Formats: sequence, structure tokens, C-alpha cells
Amino acid sequence: MTSPAQDTPAGLLASALRGDPGRPLITFYDDATGERVELSVATFANWVAKTANLIQDELGAQPGDRLALLLPAHWQTAVWVLAGFSTGLVVAPGADPAGADLVVSGPDTLEQARACGGERVALALRPLGGRFPQAPAGFLDYAVEVPGQGDRFVPYAPVLTGAPALLLAGGGAMSGGAVVERAVASAHEYGLAPGARVLSRLPFDSWAGLAAGLLAPLAVGGSVVLCRNAAGLAPEQLATREATERVTLTL
Repeated sequence: MTSPAQDTPAGLLASALRGDPGRPLITFYDDATGERVELSVATFANWVAKTANLIQDELGAQPGDRLALLLPAHWQTAVWVLAGFSTGLVVAPGADPAGADLVVSGPDTLEQARACGGERVALALRPLGGRFPQAPAGFLDYAVEVPGQGDRFVPYAPVLTGAPALLLAGGGAMSGGAVVERAVASAHEYGLAPGARVLSRLPFDSWAGLAAGLLAPLAVGGSVVLCRNAAGLAPEQLATREATERVTLTL
């Protein structure tokens, strides 16, 4: 018998909100643009709620639908991951959009995303969450659609711990409960404690990237410094960032 959402990934975020909603949860760097964005638990949760309302009310997605995410490691990708979990979708990072019920794409994968026969959403991934100068044909512009969504989200039906929640390449679908259990296990493997701050340069299309860049720190009351386009950072630049951001583990 499955139980409702307290043991789901969305429940991890709800627990963080009950703890210290003002603390940083995700600090994002894009070293190609110089962008730095910091989101508290409360701000991140607000983005998740708005995105979940968009999924449920505007896109008409149903629990169990497959959500293909064609996105890099980015704070908005983390939002979509948690919003997908919150609405009972099966989140499938890097999945073939032809087999998905809806797809979310960055600006570099739009042609690939057109293979999806369902709803298509495009993210410009511009600084400050900016919109496309002109929305790509056949796509909703996330930055246009999400601001008007509600700040509180309640699913039409409870999201159960045993329901499929995550599909990664080369494996079967993991339930929400299994995602939480694995996130806690990864946190223990990394040696994370409450307040841990993880710097991740890993993509979000694998468990390692999802765990390091979002789920393991979230499971233990930690936070993330998420770095995109950081391959060119010199060792001394990385060391400076680690010190400035008070990083406790780099992956």
C-alpha cells in the first residue's frame, strides 16, 4: 500500500520549507555569460509551484505522463524536475521526445524536441529567466507562461510514493519513494550533513548529476552551487569559488 506525498521528492521540498525557507538552496553560475543567481528554499518552491500549475492546468498533463527534459544543468531544470515530481509525471531527463507526452527544451535542442507529438515548452535559459525575443514556432515560451501561474500548488490527486516518478537512460522507472531513498543513500555516500554545500558541474541526465545537483543536498537540508559551462575554469578560479561559496564538497 503506497502512502501520500510525505515520502516523495515533492515532500523533500515541503520539509525544507518547514525548516528554514529563507536559506539558500540553489546558487547557479553560468560561466559563459557571467550569470549568478541565488534562490532560497522559498523562492525555489514558488517557481516549482508556478511550474506545476502550468503543467497541470495549462498543459493538461496527467499523472503517469512522460516528461522529456532536454535541458542542461540549470536552476530552471531543477525547477522542472521538482514540478514534474509534484504533478505525478514521470520525469525523463534526456529522453527521446518521440516517446514522451510532453517535452521541455532549451534553445539548442528545439529541432530534436519537435519529435514530441504532445505539448512542447521552450526555455531560453537567458539571464534572469528572460524570454525568447520571439517564441519558437510550435512551442510555448516558459518565461511568458509561468509568471501568471498561481503561487500555491495542490495536485488534483495525491502523488503516491509507489507511483513511477523518474526514468533514466538504461533503467526502468523509479518510484517517488525509491527516488527519496536513493537521494538519502547518495547523501550518506557523499558524507553530507545538514548545511552541506555541494558544488556540482555534472549534467542532469544521470543519477549522479541529479543527486549532486539537487536531490542529495535537498534530502539532508543542504544546498547546491550549480555550475554550467565551467569546464574552462582554472583550478585557482574554482578554488576561489569554493571558498567564496563555502563549498563543502565538489563533484
